Amino acid sequence: MSGIVAAYGPFDPAEGDRMLDRLTHRGPDGQASLAVGRAWLGHRRLAIVDVARGGQPLQAAQGGWWLVGDGEIYNHLRLRAGLEESGASFATHSDHEVVLQLLDAEGPAALDRLWGMFAFAVAGEDGGFLAARDLLGIAPLYWVRDGDTVVFASELKAFDPERRDDVEAFPPGHSWTPERGLEAFSALPERRTQAVAELLGEELGAEEPPEAALQAIRDTLVTAVERCMVADVPVGTLLSGGLDSSLITAIAARVARDQGWRLPTFSVGMADSDDLAAARQLATELGTAHHERVYTDDELIDWVPEVIGVIESFDPQLVHSSVPNLLVAKLAARHVKVVLIGEGADELFAGYSHYGEIDSHEELHDELIATIEGLHAGGLQRVDRVGSANGLEPRVPFLDFDVVELGLGLPARWKLSGEDRAEKWLLRHAFEGWLPEDLLWRRKAQFGEGTGARHVLRDHYSSTVSEEAFERERHAVDPPLRTREEVAYYRLFQRHLTGMDPTDVVGRFAES
Repeated sequence: MSGIVAAYGPFDPAEGDRMLDRLTHRGPDGQASLAVGRAWLGHRRLAIVDVARGGQPLQAAQGGWWLVGDGEIYNHLRLRAGLEESGASFATHSDHEVVLQLLDAEGPAALDRLWGMFAFAVAGEDGGFLAARDLLGIAPLYWVRDGDTVVFASELKAFDPERRDDVEAFPPGHSWTPERGLEAFSALPERRTQAVAELLGEELGAEEPPEAALQAIRDTLVTAVERCMVADVPVGTLLSGGLDSSLITAIAARVARDQGWRLPTFSVGMADSDDLAAARQLATELGTAHHERVYTDDELIDWVPEVIGVIESFDPQLVHSSVPNLLVAKLAARHVKVVLIGEGADELFAGYSHYGEIDSHEELHDELIATIEGLHAGGLQRVDRVGSANGLEPRVPFLDFDVVELGLGLPARWKLSGEDRAEKWLLRHAFEGWLPEDLLWRRKAQFGEGTGARHVLRDHYSSTVSEEAFERERHAVDPPLRTREEVAYYRLFQRHLTGMDPTDVVGRFAES
């Protein structure tokens, strides 16, 4: 997790410094900037790995190109080994130096080989420039195109107020260069489809998933968790008590135990919340170093204005989940710098309630793809902003590309749910024996619901907007604001981001 600012074309460095100042929370451990060629690059650093891996702006060993980046390239060691075999030399251990070397060798075509969460800008002394964002949009990136000047930043709040009306989300899986403009470098990953076919053969046609499929799900997720636990700083998990975070925690606890240390876990909720009780039960079962944050109705209500400024959204569902998420992140930040979370499982294994209304596996597959493509403007935005506001790097094992590609390669009919089959049945079945039965088959609750936040916030903030005010203000955005609660949140959003047009930068769930 870092904060980046970049510009191509005429640009005042003082504007860049102001933008970096607004991203201090993303990188409290250092700041640096550089004018190179026709570009300006700025970086705020969060120290997750040893500084020997390379400070930023980062220059390739052979010189010429500089980079500022956010996130991590998960397959950088494999890519580095291939480059070294071809004669490349490296000045640092940074995963982002691999990006520089690949781009120097292959140009934008190299982007399709990168596997991870990233947003970066690269500039050359010869005037060259490239910006790119990972396939799923796990790392955030926004931009403004203003004549001959293009400006990039990690968050909306980084931009000066006079630019905010023109800010857009930089699309995931795309790059931009002055010569070629905006280009997609990969489609949503379905490259694993052939590998799944080779693994399962004729069993792909079975009505029920064979053991080989269940084993592949287990092995792939376990490997993803192990990969996410590599860090030079303490690692923990956010344990909501739901299925997804419980599975990640169960795997991480085994990894930690095998390595000789005890996994820290962090939970949040009202005193009588179902989530808190379930998390406490699992933490005891796994023997983790468990920490809890119990809050009251008044605390929930009081934190909302800050939360909306942090998450840069006024969507009610996102606010409901973000308030408890912010409180548990503040707790975790006192103990660790990296947290593993369960985001992504619902989108891969059909966990949301409306999926249960779908009885066509073709329709379900298409809906899962669409939901994953929208994650960057919903759940992932909450994950990123809440983590960065507290000096935490959140990591998402379910969105490891191996897990995503496997999940999309498995037949959607195995993921259909109904009266006789719980949501995420396939995932639950694959991990039988890893969790207590009552937790493995526990009914899904949205985070804001399970923690007790949803009803408290909805009731209070709806009461702050009259029906007359709702009718008067609801058309401030398109599509219109849907409830009095959403109007209340939109007012707070405008206080934090005066002048921001939310049309292209704020995702909104189908239900408010």
